[in-house]
Amino acid sequence: MAKEFKRSFKFAFNTSFYITIFLTVLVSIFLFSFFDFSISLFFILTFAGSCYLFSFMVIQLRIEKFIYKRVKGIYDSVSLLDATTLQRTQVTTDMATLKSEVERFAKGKKLEIEALKIRESYRKEFLGNVSHELKTPLFTVQGYILTLLDGAMKDKTLRKKYLNRAMKGVDRLIYIVKDLDMITKLEAGDLHLDKENFLISELIHGVYELLEMKAAKKNITLLYDFDSNTDVMVCGDKERLQQVLTNLVVNSIKYGEKDGTTEITVEDFINNKILVRVTDNGEGIKQENIPRLFERFFRVDKSGNRKEGGSGLGLSIVKHILEAHEEKIYVESEFGVGSEFSFTLEKLEEVTEVDPLITEMT
Repeated sequence: MAKEFKRSFKFAFNTSFYITIFLTVLVSIFLFSFFDFSISLFFILTFAGSCYLFSFMVIQLRIEKFIYKRVKGIYDSVSLLDATTLQRTQVTTDMATLKSEVERFAKGKKLEIEALKIRESYRKEFLGNVSHELKTPLFTVQGYILTLLDGAMKDKTLRKKYLNRAMKGVDRLIYIVKDLDMITKLEAGDLHLDKENFLISELIHGVYELLEMKAAKKNITLLYDFDSNTDVMVCGDKERLQQVLTNLVVNSIKYGEKDGTTEITVEDFINNKILVRVTDNGEGIKQENIPRLFERFFRVDKSGNRKEGGSGLGLSIVKHILEAHEEKIYVESEFGVGSEFSFTLEKLEEVTEVDPLITEMT
């Protein structure tokens, strides 16, 4: 967008004044030397006025033309403005405007360079994480296959055992690739959301039924609590939102304490929104790790919990799915006490009956 330039005559005024004084003094000396003062006084004043006006006009017009060419060249080279919007009437001797524009351009480029450096650092870290995540199951599968090829496949018991383990490694590779593909689609905006209206209790019921056995292994109680005695109708892609809630509950079980609890609470938020909270009394998260929780492949515990499985992309997918719904996710955690993940959803209406089956599940 073209910047409006101030029309400045200061340079032409001052320069014309100096030229006029200089020439008038020279002409006066010449006239005083050869002519009578009374005869030449009117001529000197007329000469001074004419000289000043002529100098001012020439200087102003030439300076404007000079600056127009130079400034247009600068604007074209640094792409500050569209050259077609730069009119002759806009460019005068106001260099302060040009200076501010160039400074703004330089600051913008500096910020862009810093952002590129951050992205490059993130890219390197991301590639390293991808390499690590893929390398482990690949080497596992390769190891079992090589062992079988070296003669172990002759033993039927060993062959079945190693093939099953190799299959688990392949399943993990497929799991990681699918999650990466989903994140790519979410970031590119290519993932279509099939929005529908449904009861929030149905979503929670489906997630609890899916994870009931997993929670039972650690004797974790799955609880469901409403802010009132009413169910809530929400709008969104039910399948994707189920994936969001599943990932959050799985994490609460994975990092939860044995004989602990995982509780989902639904309450009114602001305007037509509700807040869905997933709370546990697990190991919690250190404050310095919270800002990076939603980064791809970021793990709070770099080694101890890899045995729990997962692609390391769960929370990143959660964040992207909620952003695709134009919703927010929040995290509160105290190390050694527990964590709470909460997200907003669009509320449509309330229903007076609540499914009693999902009030408490173990």
